[in-house]
Amino acid sequence: MASLTQNQSVLSWIDEKAELVKPDKIVWIDGSEEQIEALRAEACSTGELIKLNEELLPDCYYHRTAVNDVARVEDRTLICTKKEEDAGPTNHWMDPEKAYKMLYDIARDSYKGRTMYVIPYSMGPVGSPLAKIGIELTDSIYVVLNMCIMTRVGKKVLDVLGDSNDWVRGLHCKCAIDAENRWICQFPEDNTIISVNSGYGGNVLLGKKCFALRIASYQGKNEGWQAEHMLILGIENPQGEVKYICAAFPSACGKTNLAMLIPPEGYRKKGYKVWCVGDDISWIRKGEDGRLYAINPENGFFGVAPGTNDHSNPNALASTKKGTIFTNVARNLDDNTVWWEGLDKNPPVNAEEWTGKKVNGPEWKAEGKNLAHPNSRFTAPAVNCPCISSEFENPQGVPISAFVFGGRRAKLAPLVYQSRDWNHGVFVGSIMASETTAAAAGAVGVVRRDPMAMLPFCGYNMGDYWKHWIDIGKTLDPDKAPKIFNVNWFRKDDEGNFLWPGFGDNLRVLEWILKRCDGEVDAKETAIGYVPYAKDINIEGLEGEVSLDSLESILDVDKSLWETEADGIAEFYGKFGDKLPEELSEELETLKANLK
Repeated sequence: MASLTQNQSVLSWIDEKAELVKPDKIVWIDGSEEQIEALRAEACSTGELIKLNEELLPDCYYHRTAVNDVARVEDRTLICTKKEEDAGPTNHWMDPEKAYKMLYDIARDSYKGRTMYVIPYSMGPVGSPLAKIGIELTDSIYVVLNMCIMTRVGKKVLDVLGDSNDWVRGLHCKCAIDAENRWICQFPEDNTIISVNSGYGGNVLLGKKCFALRIASYQGKNEGWQAEHMLILGIENPQGEVKYICAAFPSACGKTNLAMLIPPEGYRKKGYKVWCVGDDISWIRKGEDGRLYAINPENGFFGVAPGTNDHSNPNALASTKKGTIFTNVARNLDDNTVWWEGLDKNPPVNAEEWTGKKVNGPEWKAEGKNLAHPNSRFTAPAVNCPCISSEFENPQGVPISAFVFGGRRAKLAPLVYQSRDWNHGVFVGSIMASETTAAAAGAVGVVRRDPMAMLPFCGYNMGDYWKHWIDIGKTLDPDKAPKIFNVNWFRKDDEGNFLWPGFGDNLRVLEWILKRCDGEVDAKETAIGYVPYAKDINIEGLEGEVSLDSLESILDVDKSLWETEADGIAEFYGKFGDKLPEELSEELETLKANLK
């Protein structure tokens, strides 16, 4: 088919890449329902997708990745900048010339016998001043169909791009799905992403982490805005006023659950509502009124399936009921639907587990085996979410009242505390740490530092990234700047039981945060920042779960634990040498002094 644009920078780049990978044909993705439907049918005919029960899961499809290709691979995710120090100590670096040669040698002729799909996509509402455009070339229909859910795709994107050269180049080649030659490379100085030998979403949906965080964080540094690994949540009070919060959590800390939170019954009766603007990524810019505004650059949810159920996240589950692609979950052969651990207590007897092997579900579970892969996924349109915000498509974004950082700490951090000011808030974000989970390859249960939840996603030196945060703060009127908080839903007692119920009840903490933003409640100053008075957190309706006494203990700041923590922070900061902003060194010294 003919190209959808006359943009010479686009056309010459596609010609060059086609010459490299040698596709049999080139298909431009125009975003039409007819074209998408034809691609679904083609993928079903080859077995790449399986159509699920049309009555129970309309327009839903099932996909399996290769067994060696089930998660992001951080050790093979490279930042390729001319100078190694610009990538920084927390990224894997390769010289761009060397990387291009390696990647082109792997990709050469890899599309022979295959089709090159050209996907023009917009991160953010098409035409929004906060949006950016990318083009991904792929030889995978699975990637095309996922990108059509996760981003805004088609000719309208190219119409907005016009003749501009401000677009991100993305090349994805499945090649042989060879784990030894799998690389996901970002070239921030060239606005380019190349992914080879993977078919797993996080490595191949190049609009997601690759562009929306790694490339965009670098663009934001140069252009004076921020790309953050943050959900965006609107909280509507009984008077109908909505305030917005951006929040960052490492994986498996309940981020999607918070983004789609359902208020506790007492709050619902009073008229509180919670609206989801985004569950994963925020692009943030200063508006004309001097406040920070955020958009969700994505158009769908790429969620972890296991643990998603009617109790943990009914809104996420509802989002998957139509137009969704499920990856590496189990399939119920009796009714051609899907199942995963934590969905319910009834694994299907007549099942296919995630690799496609036919099993008896309950027997398989009894042997301690998973039917769904622990990092199995659903790709669901955001519009399906029952609590999607009416501001979701607002090209100007939503005004942000608070930034919230969090992590999984059994003993250290209190339920919530507030930073003393902006720079202290940047410090609070920079020292985030959490116990590891299955979403990234590697050991589980180890405490790892994950500043701002950006460790695997920052496209440049993290020291420079922190400096960018500090520089943004300097441009903000303190009265209009978002207040910065830290939360920890995962505090445990000495028997290992969680002290806070979490899930919908986290709204109680968010309510306190918004009251602090509006100056409606006091807080006590501690060594680490401002901590609530227990009486100011509403625990009505939590009788038997949380008492004032137990709340006091979740808000307690144990100085001896924090002294050990300060040593850990100093060790982590040591990695950054002279790239560590002196403002953060000063904040660490203040913490140590406060603990004395």
